[in-house]
Amino acid sequence: MIAIGEVLVSDEVVTEHFVCDLEKCKGGCCVEGDCGAPLTNSEVAILQEEYNNFLPYLNPQFVREIDKQGIYVQDAKHGNVTPTINGGICVYGLIEPGGVVMCGIEKAWREGKTTFRKPISCHLYPIRVANSGGWEMLNYEPRKELCRAACKLGNRLKIPVYRFLKDALIRQYGDEFYEALEAAEIAFRKGEIS
Repeated sequence: MIAIGEVLVSDEVVTEHFVCDLEKCKGGCCVEGDCGAPLTNSEVAILQEEYNNFLPYLNPQFVREIDKQGIYVQDAKHGNVTPTINGGICVYGLIEPGGVVMCGIEKAWREGKTTFRKPISCHLYPIRVANSGGWEMLNYEPRKELCRAACKLGNRLKIPVYRFLKDALIRQYGDEFYEALEAAEIAFRKGEIS
């Protein structure tokens, strides 16, 4: 584990390779899972404030589901999460031509219609965040089958997980945190960390 401030980062975040291969996985992380995407309390407030800004980017059928369930729901294990359609696709998912599922919120963000990019739990995937003993823990947890192509592509391109997730990591933890991960990668390569 790599300790950066109050955060413990699993070595795999620096040593393993990963690059999403949407042509292969079709954005399955927006479809498969135990529940919707975990949301922080501040993200719940942002969803409520910004909802009308990304509403035009959402599937009308999914909007009807949001009207029934709400902008977010409670999960016994994960707390506040995005609603899903019958335990499957996230209501904020948008099925693009070719069958790739993208985030409707992020599409609105890319077009400058909202200040909210998407839930940080989605942005950081395949890193999962957990808390234990006062530490925030970042663990590399790709889905075995769904993310097989992403692991393969990452290995071929030699892009470590943390580099693939640069924007998300800086968004959540800042530039200095990211620079510490860069230093850890160099230390691993030199054999100073094993």
